[in-house]
Amino acid sequence: MSSRSQKQFWLISSALFLGALYLLAPVLTPFLFAALLAYLGDPLIDRLEARKISRTWAVTLVFGALLLGLLLLLLFLIPLSAHQFKGLMERIPTYIDGFQSHVLPWLRDVLGIDPALFNLDHLRGQVMAYAQELGDLATGLLKSFRASSTAVFDWLANLMLIPVVTFYLLRDWDLLIAKIHDLVPRRIEPTISALTRESDEVIGAFLRGQFIVMGALSILYSTGLAIIGLDFSLLIGSLAGLVSFVPYLGLIIGIAAASIVALLQFHSVLSIVPVLVVFGVGQLISDFVLTPRLVGNRIGLHPVAVLFAVLAGGHLFGFFGILLGLPVAAVIAVVLRHAHDEYLKSIFYHHQ
Repeated sequence: MSSRSQKQFWLISSALFLGALYLLAPVLTPFLFAALLAYLGDPLIDRLEARKISRTWAVTLVFGALLLGLLLLLLFLIPLSAHQFKGLMERIPTYIDGFQSHVLPWLRDVLGIDPALFNLDHLRGQVMAYAQELGDLATGLLKSFRASSTAVFDWLANLMLIPVVTFYLLRDWDLLIAKIHDLVPRRIEPTISALTRESDEVIGAFLRGQFIVMGALSILYSTGLAIIGLDFSLLIGSLAGLVSFVPYLGLIIGIAAASIVALLQFHSVLSIVPVLVVFGVGQLISDFVLTPRLVGNRIGLHPVAVLFAVLAGGHLFGFFGILLGLPVAAVIAVVLRHAHDEYLKSIFYHHQ
């Protein structure tokens, strides 16, 4: 096969693959989620195997731990967060009244801001309409689930598919990787293997470390806000921790949301000080303890690039794209670094 034919073959194959990926994105989501869990759990299984534990038992132990963690998340954290979100929506009109009676006079007397600039009646109406829409949406989803056995079956099938696929991927992960390696053309195998190893180190270290950092920050923020008596501490702390994969974005969102709630709850500007202390301590622990030890600078992406990768993936492929966006961006970064190094060694760079 000529060089031109090979290029055409790879271009057509890549186009067909991307097209199939786009069309099958909703179906592939549970498989991708299972593959992500298997990818994160495989190094631990390899370590257990090194301790003379059979792969079957190692897979069973790691799979059980993953399943227990997901069950705890589904049974406790998500319902509690949903309950706090519902309470927040119900209490926003009260917060608006508190803002009107306490904050607006302070803004007028101290800063000279005209209260007429704030159209609070319109804001209250908008919030109540939004809350009603959320309620109608939840009711409509519940009715559609009851009326459509197919929707319920599809949802349950996808939910049950994840642990089943995860178990089999964990068991056969090394075998699958070896078979994929055998299919790589021998001429480019050294380059592909080097890029794959570097991508694996970057993605694996970043994802495992970042998930731990996100969970730790969620716990730190939620606990700290609960200690100072702030309402909706779990909701705000979890949100700030979950978006902390973009540096300082979680900190900014957390401080903004917690400060607003603190002002409306305690009616004092000084109530923001404990909020700043909580997030300041959490950020210091993240910057000097958690991130250097668990994540470092392994992904090599600018924070703006990280945010763009997640948003672009979500826009193109939905939740499937959100899961895939950051790993794909990390691989692209590895390939670009390799291309950059090759360019610096090429005749195009050194030619006078």
